[in-house]
Amino acid sequence: MPPPGGFLPLPLPLPLRSRPADPRRRGRLVALASTLLLAALLLAYLSFPKSSRAGGRPRAAAASESEGRCAGLPGVELWGPALNSGADQRTPSAAACCAACRATCGDDGDCRCNSWVFCGDRRRCGNRFGECWLKRQKDVLYPSVIARGEDVMWTSGLVFGTSQGILGLETNLGTLRIQLLPDCAPRSVDYFIELLGLHNCAGCRFYRAEGRGQLWDAGGNHIENAASGPPYALLQGTLEVDGVAFKEIPREGCSAVRRGSVAWIGSGPEFLISLANHEEWSDAYTVFGSVVPEDMAVAEEMAMLPTSTDVWSDVTVRLLRDPVYFKVKRRSNASAV
Repeated sequence: MPPPGGFLPLPLPLPLRSRPADPRRRGRLVALASTLLLAALLLAYLSFPKSSRAGGRPRAAAASESEGRCAGLPGVELWGPALNSGADQRTPSAAACCAACRATCGDDGDCRCNSWVFCGDRRRCGNRFGECWLKRQKDVLYPSVIARGEDVMWTSGLVFGTSQGILGLETNLGTLRIQLLPDCAPRSVDYFIELLGLHNCAGCRFYRAEGRGQLWDAGGNHIENAASGPPYALLQGTLEVDGVAFKEIPREGCSAVRRGSVAWIGSGPEFLISLANHEEWSDAYTVFGSVVPEDMAVAEEMAMLPTSTDVWSDVTVRLLRDPVYFKVKRRSNASAV
């Protein structure tokens, strides 16, 4: 049954905001409903006088594109040890402040500066306009936020070194490590920081899986004169946590979808992992991360799982017969953090 609304024009793969029902959640809801019904019946039974109820029985029932696009999060002031005095280092823009922070990264991938704070509102900043503070967070996936809101005049951002800003989507097939892109997708990174703080991703799952077929080669390159699908060389899932309202994420900077790209569909929480280079999708999606190359084997294995077909807006898609659930955990290139 096609999800309602939000359709994208062909030849896009039509990954939509809605998704098939979560069988685990359905089971939990059935169990909860049964429990509530039992409780209600028992309460009604006990409310009658004993004489009335005698004998009765109760009833039951990537990264290169991101550089140079850094904008940060307006209305956020990060705290932490400063590497400089912002009064002595002023930049013309948030992007320039971000670039100054990134310039501290060495050839070994370690960055002395992993966060920056810029004052870019001339009216509110006054004589502090242009201040660029370079800072170092003890934990970039748990940054120290001193102020947040529309009345905050600062814009802040994060810079990840080589082995930083990596999350793992842990499945029964293996772990997909994802390198987040704070430069061009700061709001998305902010969501994942929030998600890590919940220590819970109930309901997060992959429900659609389509391999490369004969349309793309093993490197994700489109075969000349081949169609663009179906199949569409992607995994699709949701990052919405059961019982937690998802706040839509506006469009952000990176949009080129390559093999391994992880992108929001619309404003989330639906997302996709691309198994191929999709130049034909142009700027349709916001890319917020990329799968560590050696983990693409896990994604390819998922694309080989049994599926059934459905039709979404006149396009045939392949839905996993058994959704693949995952947990979101902190990771590094080498091991779990």
